[in-house]
Amino acid sequence: MNLRQILTAEQMRAAEQALFDAGMSVCELMDVAASGAAEWIRRVAAGRSVTVLCGPGNNGGDGYVIASRLREAGNAVTVVAPLAPATAAAQEAKRRWGGGVTTSGAVRGDVFVDCLFGSGLARPLVAEHALLLRDLAARHRYRVAVDVPSGIASDTGAVLNEKLPGYDLTLALGAWKFAHWSLPGRALMGQMRLVPIGIARVEGAAQLLGRPQIAAPAADCHKYRRGLLGIVGGRMPGAGLLAAQAAQHAGAGYVKLLARSPDPRTPAEVVTETAPLAQALADPRMAAVLIGPGLGRDGAARVLLDEALAQARALVLDADALMLLAPAMLARKLPILATPHDGELESLCRAFGIIAEGRRARAAALAKVGGMVVLAKGPDSVIAAPDGRLALGTPAPSWLSVAGSGDVLAGIAASRLATGADPFTAACEALWLHGEAARRAGPAFTPSQLAERVPEALAACR
Repeated sequence: MNLRQILTAEQMRAAEQALFDAGMSVCELMDVAASGAAEWIRRVAAGRSVTVLCGPGNNGGDGYVIASRLREAGNAVTVVAPLAPATAAAQEAKRRWGGGVTTSGAVRGDVFVDCLFGSGLARPLVAEHALLLRDLAARHRYRVAVDVPSGIASDTGAVLNEKLPGYDLTLALGAWKFAHWSLPGRALMGQMRLVPIGIARVEGAAQLLGRPQIAAPAADCHKYRRGLLGIVGGRMPGAGLLAAQAAQHAGAGYVKLLARSPDPRTPAEVVTETAPLAQALADPRMAAVLIGPGLGRDGAARVLLDEALAQARALVLDADALMLLAPAMLARKLPILATPHDGELESLCRAFGIIAEGRRARAAALAKVGGMVVLAKGPDSVIAAPDGRLALGTPAPSWLSVAGSGDVLAGIAASRLATGADPFTAACEALWLHGEAARRAGPAFTPSQLAERVPEALAACR
């Protein structure tokens, strides 16, 4: 089993069909999934009363099985069902439940379980079902959603109805769905737990970002073998200094600022190279280059970007470099990682003629068209590769929404690229390290304080 894959509704149906083709019946699979969910609910209910809202499909069938398991465990259970079961498996699950069923939204209790509609729903709830859902949720102190909360689109995380309730716990059945890790729907789900049901690895599935494994340098390493990183300076040197600070903490053996002139604020441990950029980039030991933080957007900045694209062995493009980038500038093939925020991603999509909705779709299209890895950063960051690979980041502290945190992320990513990681791996490592550093930094940190926590995050990966 692969417990970190993220599946679309279509992929999930195909994965379930593979289980059926192997000999498992729909009822058997429903029993496995619902029994696993019921155990979580039994624990949080702790003997208290439970109300289960069942829909007409197999998600409703899960609800009837959950109700049966909780009744067996000694909980007082009420089942609410506005519609009769419409599938054979749901009908069988209701028959086995054998208890009473009400259509009233006036039921009160301790724990509410939403099994109205699951991952197959792609349209808003009808008004009467939305009202029933809200009324029942409001009359219970603890709320659990099974698979995907009703009214949230499984493949996008879109909230399809107004005033949907928030949940304390969401139990994903079989595999994570995109809604579990995508805003705005994710914000309504509370804690999330995965209930395994035997789903096999799905080829081409997106992956949920996890803690990377980063080994210490080899015993015979020196600064150049660990990776020489060049950071191109520009009109606003502070951004490059932030990136350099983060890069020094993220694994590279040698970080150079490639600037027109020295800056008096540059720490002693950061070397400034004032030679013309083309000359600095000609150094065969230069493993990777970061360009963009503080670069500017004038003609001189465009020349620097052209030189970096022409000579770098591997490149991270951030900030101003992304606003200057055009398709014709990518004629030379080299490993590139782009790290746009939403505004920069929109600008890139215009430049590359991409029409797509949402961060994930835009990032995937840009990666394919541009031939580069795209780390589209935001509260639900996504990493897309030209070959179709996709990774979603887990939620990071919202304290990251501070000026300069993007420069820190770019520095970490460039450092990982300089150590020899490919752009997709470097992006995944950097995004995790960035979020972990923020968790360790606590609330209301400065970008420099964030960079200072990167070594602690890196140590957690060994």
